[in-house]
Amino acid sequence: MNEIPSPSDKRVPAAGRMIMQPITPNQRYSRQTLFAPIGPEGQRRISSSRVLIVGMGALGTVLASHMVRAGVGTLRIVDRDYVEPSNLQRQMLYDEEDVAGALPKAVAAGRKLARINSDVQLDPIVSDVTPLNAEKLMKGIDLVLDGTDNFRTRLLLNDACFKKGIPFVYGGAVSAQGMTAMLVPGETCCLRCLIGSGDGGGGQTCDTVGVIAPIVDIIASFQAVEALKHMVGDAGARRGGLLSLEVWHYHSMNLKLPEPRKDCPTCRLRQYPALEADAEDAATLCGRETVQIQGARPFDLEAWERRLAPSCTVSRNPFLLRAELPEGERLVLFPDGRVLVQGTEDPSRARTLYDRYVGS
Repeated sequence: MNEIPSPSDKRVPAAGRMIMQPITPNQRYSRQTLFAPIGPEGQRRISSSRVLIVGMGALGTVLASHMVRAGVGTLRIVDRDYVEPSNLQRQMLYDEEDVAGALPKAVAAGRKLARINSDVQLDPIVSDVTPLNAEKLMKGIDLVLDGTDNFRTRLLLNDACFKKGIPFVYGGAVSAQGMTAMLVPGETCCLRCLIGSGDGGGGQTCDTVGVIAPIVDIIASFQAVEALKHMVGDAGARRGGLLSLEVWHYHSMNLKLPEPRKDCPTCRLRQYPALEADAEDAATLCGRETVQIQGARPFDLEAWERRLAPSCTVSRNPFLLRAELPEGERLVLFPDGRVLVQGTEDPSRARTLYDRYVGS
């Protein structure tokens, strides 16, 4: 009986029992190195780069695919959520099996990426990004790519990047429009100079006004191009502006980045307010009918399955536990102590259910 090859196995099923020879860098990156601005030396630089992507949703999955196919040395991917049916329309690394298994996005994406390029060192992390761990997640990282869906996290990444001197490639997409900019500490303004401390998006999210997949792919691809320029050291080719696109009726602008504001707490005063803020105990996830509560202790999922089963309908995999509550809402418990209360956007209601079933 033939074995089923693992993602890292170079053998593939074929007529008879064909065994593939290992894929060499010359074979894998031949078309990329023919591109003169990259070339063999640029490829060596890419292969020694260490990249962090925060958020493995629509933008993040496109970014991760580009980074792995380009051959980055190390790719760390961080996401707090798990795969749901509505993700499949635009989040390119996931499929129906990931939904059925309720796999965390970082885990599901990591498995797919390992099958694309087994030479890349992958570091998938299932976690929320908070003021307590943002700098730790950037340890040893050369470049941070924005795959998030909210400005609170973007400002946190912005402050951490500018504190540590790490370039940050901002990107956002909603409806049929998107924006992206390459922000480099000491050379450009930061994200706060562009959007201030507000939400920067007029309240629109993918969950309230929708989104089409092409705008996501386009914005993430522009982010990936700037990432490649940075990795190969071609600073002169940097776009140097805030690119704004609308693809349904098609409008585009590349706005020159402003000078850093004299009163900017991040890139001028070096105060980094997002890193000084307290981690939110209960945070509403915009448009999701979900409140995330950060508990004080980790969860033993097997023990919690036994505890909740008498009163709830419970399902569990190695990464999370879902409990359908008699009240109609759902709890999703993660080993790191986080709980998603789904079915409400009211933090008080979420806290009541959390206290009722999980305790203080």
